[in-house]
Amino acid sequence: MSDEFGAITELSGAAALELAASALAERGAKTGKCKNCGAPVLAAYCGVCGQERETHRHSLLHLAHDLVAETSSLDSRVLRTVFALLFKPGELALAFHEGRTRRYMPALRLYLFTSLLFFVLLSYAGIALCQIEWHEQPNAYIVKTLPNGGVMLQSQGKIQPLPMYLPKNVRDKVLSPGPHSGIALDLHLFERIGKYHQHLTPQGWARIAEMRSELLRKTQGGTGFWSQRLRNALTMFDKLAHDPAALNERLNTYIPRMFFVLLPLFALLLAAFYWRSRIRFYFVDHLVFSLGLHTFVFAMLIFAIAAAQVLPGDAVADAALAVTAIYFLASLKRFYRQGWIMTAVKFTTISFIYVFFFLFPALFTVMVFGFIEG
Repeated sequence: MSDEFGAITELSGAAALELAASALAERGAKTGKCKNCGAPVLAAYCGVCGQERETHRHSLLHLAHDLVAETSSLDSRVLRTVFALLFKPGELALAFHEGRTRRYMPALRLYLFTSLLFFVLLSYAGIALCQIEWHEQPNAYIVKTLPNGGVMLQSQGKIQPLPMYLPKNVRDKVLSPGPHSGIALDLHLFERIGKYHQHLTPQGWARIAEMRSELLRKTQGGTGFWSQRLRNALTMFDKLAHDPAALNERLNTYIPRMFFVLLPLFALLLAAFYWRSRIRFYFVDHLVFSLGLHTFVFAMLIFAIAAAQVLPGDAVADAALAVTAIYFLASLKRFYRQGWIMTAVKFTTISFIYVFFFLFPALFTVMVFGFIEG
């Protein structure tokens, strides 16, 4: 029905133009024909497609004027978009919802440009998204023999579960009664590549080498999918043992793909929490909101790269997280226009679900793929 109504409206508009052109021609006015769509032109611009009636093809000065006008118009549009993105939370999504689309860049184009800019800058900044540092921890756990012949593993005063799988020769060493040293992992965010190194004693390296050799022996000769994936993981393990930032190349490859999956999932989450407003907000509105928020996340990551050049990376990551949380809360309030209490409740719940059920599993999957693809 809507298509038929649109067709009738279009035909009516064309008929009105024809009638107006005929009336003007009878009165001696000069009408032209649009060089772009062929419709009658009554003024300086075509009423159907917007094409100029006079193109001034003979004037170099006019060509230069057009170039300056188009460039300044594009620059002002970009500046308005950047300002709205950074300092007016929710404005870009609200402008799309209200039909004010000419003032700003399209949401998808802005997201693609910002994310691409982030990864380009990251590749030249010498900053790693994360570095995994190993160090040996003396007396990390104590193994005690139980009266029934079993063993109990105690760490920091708490009973810890036993390792699910260890080769027998390694298990005998790891679970022998008495105190044992352990391998601790420290995760460092937004730090300069090369700042951290693995700190293990010869005994720690020997233990890791034993486990690696045993696992590799079990995969030798195997041609199955998981045997090959495990060999690739061991290759990445070797790289990580000598370079804490070895995983970043894979992270930079898979994270853009990860966010392309998370974008519509986040929009679905918003649609579920604002289901009662489904008449006012379509799924595309939630999707544009999701694009705007994730674009801001990449903008914050760009600032984080710059700040990490002079500030501790962990502090930079905490600050970026806090600013993003405040921005998300303000965006929800501006776009969906509910009260602060309801907005705060939805902000907390949506953030919890997104982080722990979408973002963290996705990051874990990315890191696993980074290992198994080697």
